Amino acid sequence: MLKSQNMIKPTIAVLLLVSLWGCGSRPSQPTIVTDNVTTSLATAEATPAVYMAQAAKASEPMARQRLLLLAAKAYLNNNQPESAAEILNSLQAKLPAEPELQAEYRYLSARVLEQQGHIGDALTKLQFNSAWQLPQWQWNNYHQMRVRLYEKTKQPILQARELSDWSGYLSAEEAHKCYQQIWSLLKSLPEDALEAQANKSHDTMYLGWLQLAYLAKHYAVDPASLVSHLDSWQKANPSHPAALQLPADLQRALSTKPYHPQRIAVLLPLTGERADIAEPLRQGIVAAYLAEPDENISINFYDTAVAADSAYQQALQNGADFIIGPLLPNAVDQVLKLQQSPVNPQPTATSAPTPQQNVATAMPKPPELFLNHTSRLVVDKDKYYFALSPTQESADAAQRMYQDGIERPLLLVSDDNIGHRMAESFNVNWQSLTDEAAEVHYFSADKMRDTVQDALGVSDSQTRINQIKNLLGNQIKADFRSRRDIDAIYMICSNQALPLLKPYIDVNFSVFAEPVPIYTSSRARQDDSHQTVQELNNITMSDIPWLLQNSSDANVAALWPSWGNTQKRLYAMGYDSLQLVNKLAQMRAFPGYQFNGRTGQLSVGADGVLNRQLQWGKYWHGVLRPQ
Repeated sequence: MLKSQNMIKPTIAVLLLVSLWGCGSRPSQPTIVTDNVTTSLATAEATPAVYMAQAAKASEPMARQRLLLLAAKAYLNNNQPESAAEILNSLQAKLPAEPELQAEYRYLSARVLEQQGHIGDALTKLQFNSAWQLPQWQWNNYHQMRVRLYEKTKQPILQARELSDWSGYLSAEEAHKCYQQIWSLLKSLPEDALEAQANKSHDTMYLGWLQLAYLAKHYAVDPASLVSHLDSWQKANPSHPAALQLPADLQRALSTKPYHPQRIAVLLPLTGERADIAEPLRQGIVAAYLAEPDENISINFYDTAVAADSAYQQALQNGADFIIGPLLPNAVDQVLKLQQSPVNPQPTATSAPTPQQNVATAMPKPPELFLNHTSRLVVDKDKYYFALSPTQESADAAQRMYQDGIERPLLLVSDDNIGHRMAESFNVNWQSLTDEAAEVHYFSADKMRDTVQDALGVSDSQTRINQIKNLLGNQIKADFRSRRDIDAIYMICSNQALPLLKPYIDVNFSVFAEPVPIYTSSRARQDDSHQTVQELNNITMSDIPWLLQNSSDANVAALWPSWGNTQKRLYAMGYDSLQLVNKLAQMRAFPGYQFNGRTGQLSVGADGVLNRQLQWGKYWHGVLRPQ
């Protein structure tokens, strides 16, 4: 603190010295007319010292104030917010009510707060009176900074609104970039958020964007309805920039034909040792069909237990025009390999095309929703990949923690294959959001306590305490200290490990440190049939919406009372699989379109992979309650 004060004091000394002896600017600095009360505040190209010196010479109070504002801006340009704050504090009670000076003072004060890391306070400070008559550059700076602050505080709806306001002060080319950013933000928001914001918005331009994003999501699966509603929207908003040129991805969705199959083939391991995994999926597909029966659609199941490629061949011979499955990774690879066989392969002296290859290459390949991912991902406009992927769940956790304002998460991860893959996925996504890697500690079952103590810095603290006791005697009393530089913990573990791991974390947080939020994945969820221990309270956990909203079908519990959460998730996946069939083409053409399924908020990437955004709940009194 003493150092920063010593840095600020020279600014006052400059004024005193100049008033006594005068001070000329360096030849390389711009010449400033000291008594010009209209000196532009738009840019500060000189050094702070030059503006301070000129302010000391100025005889007109308003000219002096403008020069001091320029000095504060120059300090901020040099990333010296403390010096800028010193000047602004001295001006606070002296500025006249002139809008340009008041606006610049608020703008610079907000920049000080931003550079000091107080983003929320900066937003509060940066408020202009809409009745102020200000030059365009000042409104431009105002909106640009508010866009940046809303982005930093992760408020996409308000960021989009500010972008809409900002676009009115930009050139046509710059405004077009603004429109693209507005659309990118709004199309990723859920329908209910768009609808709620539209109901309370009174700005015509921004309301038009909100309505368009809502229509695009709500009617994306039905291009005919979407065209009709877009026509009405364009007539109601004839001068809106999106009415003159629809966003490119929305145009693609309009021109994309949905899948309307009549013969759906489902490839699953119906017999053998993996049949127990497939059975909940099969029941989910049947339940989805019975919920919305259609006599024009038939569903046929094919057993992949012996050979998935043979099952696929049989489905083609029976005229399947859409395929769901296979389920197991090796079965997915078999079918993909068969599909990539060359058309009309030429037999050689040592090989000839197999019957399966002849069938697979001779018949058109129907669209397919694979029920797993594969390392040999084949990107094709009619191939989709759907899985209850643990790595997707940990990637979604990184996004959730980032939105919650977490900056330094600590990962406690089971030292196994799934744990390593989930930790890697979390880290990749965390680095894409923050440019920083998360701290990861792997634990084994017999080293869980030691790992937790090392990760939280307790081991080091205990070592220091023991060293002091050795020097001063055992009568010395001291409590251990845990780390204070982390602000969240993400546990990647099984449901067997969770009841052991959480108490270790609790007892190793010192009384001097505030407990941090603790997150985990659905792998750690206790089956509802078991009584959940109270130690799990305050854990935030991700899971599929169907299992968090207490909306599971009563029939499921009655028909399959032995099913745990794993089987119920597979049942929900089967249910979603059938419901997705006529939505997939539009979801791929319009990435902003999300389907609220039982397994999550689903969207399709350019590679055909379905991404899941899960719901979150929190343990309270031993029960996982949705947030």
